[in-house]
Amino acid sequence: MISLFEFKFSAMGSPCALNLYCNSQQQFDAIALLCVEEVARLEYKYSRYRSDSFVSQINFAAGTSQTFVLDTEFTALLHYADTAFNISEGLFDITSGVLGNVWNFKSNKNPKIESIAKTLALVGWEKLIVDAENFSLPVKGMAIDFGGIVKEYAADVIAGLVRSHHIKYGLIDLGGDIAVVGPHLDNTPWQVAISDPQTPSKAIATIPLMSGGLASSGDYQRFITLNGQRYSHILNPKTGWPVKGLAAVSVWAPQCVMAGTIATTAMLKGEEEGLYWLDDIGCQYLAIDQAMSIKTS
Repeated sequence: MISLFEFKFSAMGSPCALNLYCNSQQQFDAIALLCVEEVARLEYKYSRYRSDSFVSQINFAAGTSQTFVLDTEFTALLHYADTAFNISEGLFDITSGVLGNVWNFKSNKNPKIESIAKTLALVGWEKLIVDAENFSLPVKGMAIDFGGIVKEYAADVIAGLVRSHHIKYGLIDLGGDIAVVGPHLDNTPWQVAISDPQTPSKAIATIPLMSGGLASSGDYQRFITLNGQRYSHILNPKTGWPVKGLAAVSVWAPQCVMAGTIATTAMLKGEEEGLYWLDDIGCQYLAIDQAMSIKTS
């Protein structure tokens, strides 16, 4: 008899969960182990927080003559990063992670202007040439950061892995990045709670999901208050300053990685432009402004 099984674990700095309808506990345990191992593989390869990751090796060698041979997966993610950069008009930039080095979101103090300017010189996707046989970062201090891509990508990968083992119903949750394998066994949707930006432990809305991916971006976990104004922890790669705009955006798309890129880009564009852009591209979203009003597609 098919039953719903759940397994919770931690990965990529986030609480994660697998919710799958399987024929037995034994089948579920075997698939869960494969999923956890795959998430660990992706974290080991792409996390900038691990000094032994492949991404960290590339970042440490920035500005030197050392080059790297990239596999098909890594090259594909770089090409995806290029697409994200272009559709966001340069706002979604995986070289912008270095800006986090000059902002302390616990201090509520402005960094020195010269520090921002100096770090901005290290930002710029257009500086990179994606050559799979000889890839490198051209300037010392530059870095690539897949933080806005890899967890969402991992959710999609896990959903595909689960389907390859003939599981048709389930939901993957990697720290709030969701990939739906299929609806509940009775064909009803999964009800996914959206956190209240002012009280993250509570839900401000619930979104029913039957397929695809859902990703959220918001300032409720990390933000900074400057001169009485609340700013997101999300940093504009063109100015080096935190974004002031929407409190949170959740986006549904056929793939979780697409949803994540759209949600982050909307946050980076600010409230008015972000909402206009979401409507203009015709995506399905739920956005929350600073007054805690909900806007939906």
